[in-house]
Amino acid sequence: MTNRVTLASGIAEFVPKYEAFIIDLWGVIHDGVSLYSGVIDCLQKISDTGKPYLMLTNAPRRAASVAKSMDFMGMPPRLQPTIISSGEATRLGLEERRDPWFDGVGNAFLHIGPERDDGLFENLDMYRVPNVEQADLIVNTGPWGDNETVTDYENTLQEGAAKGIKMVCANPDLEVIRGGSRIICAGALAKRYEQMGGDVLYYGKPHKPIYDICLYQLGNPSIEKVLAIGDSLATDISGAVGVGIDSILVVGGIHGEEFIENSTKNKDAIERRITSVCARAGHFPMAAIKTFNW
Repeated sequence: MTNRVTLASGIAEFVPKYEAFIIDLWGVIHDGVSLYSGVIDCLQKISDTGKPYLMLTNAPRRAASVAKSMDFMGMPPRLQPTIISSGEATRLGLEERRDPWFDGVGNAFLHIGPERDDGLFENLDMYRVPNVEQADLIVNTGPWGDNETVTDYENTLQEGAAKGIKMVCANPDLEVIRGGSRIICAGALAKRYEQMGGDVLYYGKPHKPIYDICLYQLGNPSIEKVLAIGDSLATDISGAVGVGIDSILVVGGIHGEEFIENSTKNKDAIERRITSVCARAGHFPMAAIKTFNW
């Protein structure tokens, strides 16, 4: 029998039990446009404990760019001490090419993604090409526009897969909520590419290498003393479970419509619904909270 996922009022009851924290950004701290209510107070209270935490995001941009956007939203720099992004991990992977996956891959790349992600390629010993025909590699950071769908990329993806061009995916997320609207991410394009027979290398959650980076940045604490907080079952929760880290699910994020019906305020009903959705996904957090609050 599946254990019920309990709904806690906030993270205050969990913080004393752990020594370090990995906190997701999109869907937990902000919605891509604005900070959620209460997050600054919550981060300040964690900071006051003296325990280390970092922010882990599947944003396909350099960490400095992510920090800049957080500054713009009003997040005090003191409360974002360390940011680990899938974009930063991607940049390191493209620069070092230590993974055998890169063997035989040339330096001409097609970028699928918006201009705001161009910082990923600054001073990189590779050169951009305008089409699949000239490319040795596809670097996928997401759709060119927020209103696009996977279908809009069907021809490009088919051409790349047919040519056997490998793809680097800088954001394994399938979708996010931006300012209240649901938009696709690089992971949705990569998933379709794999369905066509394309070979994809992912950087970011839920894949283990990025958690190794996080643990190192946190001072290599014992796994059982680390708590991850995120809103995605497919990335945040499955990634934490995969490396043996306890997790808290924020149910007001990407899965909000599945977890909490507008007409349902009963805690028991919400817990049963959360448990049911987690069972279908096959990923279970230790507990859940509605929003990231103390």
